[in-house]
Amino acid sequence: MVPGAILWLFLSLNCLLPSAKSQAKIPLETVKSWADAFGGEIYFIMTKYSGSLLLQKKYKDVEPTLKIKEVDGLELVKKFSEEMESMLGRKVEAVERLVEAAEDADLNHEFNSSLVFDYYNSLLINEKDGNDNYVELGDELILEPNEHFNNLLVNTTYSDVQLPTNVYNKDPDILNGVYMSEALNPIFVDNFQRDPTLTWQYFGSSTGFFRLYPGIKWMPDENGVISFDCRNRGWYIQAATSPKDVIIVVDISGSMKGLRMTIAKYTIITILDTLGENDFVNIIAYNDYVHYVEPCFKGILVQADRDNREHFKQLVDELQAKGVGTVNKAVLESFKILREFREAGQGGLCNQAIMLITDGAVEDYESVFEKYNWPDRKVRVFTYLIGREVTFAENVKWIACNNKGYYTQISTLADVQENVMEYLHVLSRPMVINHDHDIIWTEAYMDSALPQSEELFASQAQSLLLMTTVAMPVFSKKNETRSHGILLGVVGSDVPLRELLKLAPRYKLGVHGYAFLNTNNGYILSHPDLRPLYREGKKLKPKPNYNSVDLSEVEWEDQDEILRTAMINGETGYLAMDVKVPVDKGKRVLFLTNDYFFTDISGTPFSLGVVLSRGHGEYILLGNTSVEEGLHDLLQPDLTLANEWIYCITDIDPDHRKLSQLEAMIRFLTGEEPDLECDEDLVQEVLFDAVVTAPMEAYWTALALNMSDETEQGVETAFLGTRAGLMRSLLYVGSEKLLNRKFLTLGDKESIFTMDHFPLWYRRAAEHPPGSFIYSITSEEGSEGGGKPEVVTVSTSVAVTVDGKTAIAAAVGVQIKLELLQRKFWMAMRQPNDTDCSGVDGVCPLSCQDDNLNCFLIDNNGFIFISKGSTEIGKFFGEVDGSVMTQLLNMGMFRQVTMYDYQAMCKMPYHHHSGARPLLSPIYTFLAAVKWLISDFLVFLLEFNICGFWHSDNLADAKSVFHHSHKHKKHDMLQPCDTEYPVFVYENTIKETNGLIECGDCQKMFVAQQIANSNLLLLVTDAACDCSIFPPVLLEAKEVKYILLLSQRASVKCDRMRSQKLRRRPDTCHAFHPEENAQDCGGAAEISASLTLLLLALVTFALLLR
Repeated sequence: MVPGAILWLFLSLNCLLPSAKSQAKIPLETVKSWADAFGGEIYFIMTKYSGSLLLQKKYKDVEPTLKIKEVDGLELVKKFSEEMESMLGRKVEAVERLVEAAEDADLNHEFNSSLVFDYYNSLLINEKDGNDNYVELGDELILEPNEHFNNLLVNTTYSDVQLPTNVYNKDPDILNGVYMSEALNPIFVDNFQRDPTLTWQYFGSSTGFFRLYPGIKWMPDENGVISFDCRNRGWYIQAATSPKDVIIVVDISGSMKGLRMTIAKYTIITILDTLGENDFVNIIAYNDYVHYVEPCFKGILVQADRDNREHFKQLVDELQAKGVGTVNKAVLESFKILREFREAGQGGLCNQAIMLITDGAVEDYESVFEKYNWPDRKVRVFTYLIGREVTFAENVKWIACNNKGYYTQISTLADVQENVMEYLHVLSRPMVINHDHDIIWTEAYMDSALPQSEELFASQAQSLLLMTTVAMPVFSKKNETRSHGILLGVVGSDVPLRELLKLAPRYKLGVHGYAFLNTNNGYILSHPDLRPLYREGKKLKPKPNYNSVDLSEVEWEDQDEILRTAMINGETGYLAMDVKVPVDKGKRVLFLTNDYFFTDISGTPFSLGVVLSRGHGEYILLGNTSVEEGLHDLLQPDLTLANEWIYCITDIDPDHRKLSQLEAMIRFLTGEEPDLECDEDLVQEVLFDAVVTAPMEAYWTALALNMSDETEQGVETAFLGTRAGLMRSLLYVGSEKLLNRKFLTLGDKESIFTMDHFPLWYRRAAEHPPGSFIYSITSEEGSEGGGKPEVVTVSTSVAVTVDGKTAIAAAVGVQIKLELLQRKFWMAMRQPNDTDCSGVDGVCPLSCQDDNLNCFLIDNNGFIFISKGSTEIGKFFGEVDGSVMTQLLNMGMFRQVTMYDYQAMCKMPYHHHSGARPLLSPIYTFLAAVKWLISDFLVFLLEFNICGFWHSDNLADAKSVFHHSHKHKKHDMLQPCDTEYPVFVYENTIKETNGLIECGDCQKMFVAQQIANSNLLLLVTDAACDCSIFPPVLLEAKEVKYILLLSQRASVKCDRMRSQKLRRRPDTCHAFHPEENAQDCGGAAEISASLTLLLLALVTFALLLR
């Protein structure tokens, strides 16, 4: 029997037993009279100061002239999709022009090893030396703030060039590439003039430089390091290669101990970072036996999404070297997996590769390759020889060269990055030789590399922070290098998803409607419920898995994944679902029936969904008024428009960018700006709403002038909003006296119209009977008093009905001080002194101020508005009185709804040896191995390239890593997890109830009474009876562990990890080309180490850490 049923039986039986103590009697009629008196009083105040009855009358008066149109969801989603296809098509055309210009420039450029050339280096521009002269490569580049580029300082006439710290800015390859790519400057500018909605355009070179338009000042990190390398970015890797199945085979035999193991681990991490959601991967370690680093993944490949990559990194960090290497068994196992997946039509179905990481091979294992890979050589083999030892180098190189791969020798941590990147150039050869310029679109991501990214995180809705990139590879067209398939780089342009969603206007989607986008892999591109950031201390940071949130994790009611399957397959269709929508940070829930309409966006791997809530959400209100009349009412000072909505396009013409949407609309209507392009349907709706709501200004103003300071002191703001995003408001008190100054401002986005939602007070009112008020208790975050609730937001909806169809036209309300509600409450909750108390058994006259009574005012989700205990205000009632809350649940007056959050962050115990962090900064691991270094100093000299190390950014990273490690020693880490949490909902069909609770040696009586025309309840309970034997009812979220029984723990978790969700593969594949020069398969370069330089480095490093 479930615990709730047992408790209910216990309560029922105990109610029949005689009590040891007689309970305090609470007259039901008295409580009802209190509720009626209080309800009538606050209803009068709210209707009076909100003007709700007047606004309802004004809309009622114009009902005969109104039309209510039902939205055709399928037609709407198709229209949005076509507009998005057109918009994205313009971005593709811009990128194609850049590719053509870059390839022509390279064709006409002769390499000059002694080239001397000055260019705008993004790190050095506008820098001066001690003599006030511009430094070399740092000429003046005028930078100005530009709204279109998030108000960053940019130059829209020129691009500039960024290089990572470990790339020499005067290397001949760099200078020739930069000189050649100067030809892109006029194309960048021309593209931007043709399509002013373009944002960043860029060229990432295979040599490591990054040309970015518009030009910008690039700032190093706190250690003076620029770690950004364009070749590591998803858009570069995805454009340079086709999908790939990769098995990483790593030697963990005893000879790999020490620095070799560290280099091997860092090599694996670097390879993993080159994989994306269209790739598949596994990692096999070998010594005496073959080990899967994740035993759960034995015999399979898993999608290389962010979750799996991070999981692999943590496991790789735990590898230890011991035993004897048996490489042939590991390679044989790898071929077996790749063949099985290929024959079963699984994985990427394009490139397949084995990455062999070892310090040597005693033979070439020709028989293995002859049996499993020749003659077709469907699997490329890339080999990475770790360390300075060259005894078995020829065997390791032979393996790569005879299997269409590439061989490199990695002697130092600083060598890893460049050597790993070589495999991408090999995989790009077939595409380059064939000159196939595939267009790729990346998954959603947020660019934290640019300046002011933290400010951007805080200023925009989380769901609108992400972007996608369209990119194309750039090839060498020179005939003499054709068979080598030389990739020059990748051209790309960013497309903020915010810009894409502007093509699905909020006003066409209704109060609860929204549009969303997902990828061919089922991951979310944009969704109003996507939360990619989390707070760590005072900082907002991207979650580790922010761009691999699956559609099924935000639309979790789609349990059979019907919606997900249809959208991934690019279908056009419709689906209805009953959904539970969390609002107010998950404290409340709306029960809606949503209609989902979906289709693909042609030419992209994306699908678009449009959601309309059943009923009023699928109706559009159409009114008619003259421009002259509407314009007059638009000019009233109390009126504003949703500035994130697009009434008029203001971001194309620079002269329009400083206009607010209201200013732009007025200029459009008056003819001052005939070039402005405006949404005429939306403008007409605004004009109509402006006329209908105009009398509210005079009404509110008259009230403010005649307001009594005593009776109704505490009413602060009156406000209204319409479906067209029009808002009016008036202050009943001076702004300096407001308790919540953020309300209806950008500082409180939940209270205004934004791109991805209507105001919370509007959304909640829309699901409450028109004319009945929704009360919400709020506090100003960061206010003095630690966020103690001080204000109450009250709102109601205004509905109109035409031809049997009812639409929500507006919502109206007031914000009041909580103190006003409290004053009215305590005045109503007492019997007059002249009450006839004859025949009354108990206290008379009765008052909520009596010591033997507790009186609460709670809302329909159980949150306390009023209580004797001031510390209880704002808390969930079940936390304060578990006994009464439990009884209300068992009686059906409240019910518990279980909600899920698949984007949660849970505290995990902090471990010093965390994941892959040490591997991400090579110097960290090097210093951790100082003991080893001292004991094996001579071997270290042979194996470690201090020159490369010294010139890399590793030293600069060291202090940062040590500081980071020290800072987190005492804190738990937050990691992605799934949680379930309860929300409690009042069943409004039950107007009143009462009961007795057996609490051991006493019975506790309680009475609950609905407050008319509101979402409030009056609760009166016996304070004398101690019922603390009942545990509190809490709102705690619990992590979903995905286990059934303890014995099944491993298998259930493993099944979940192994599960492969439906995905749609990219359309193109370039795995091999007959003209490919497979003999270009790499080689080793001898690098000498200097003992003097080593000692100098160690001394200098010691000084850096002081």
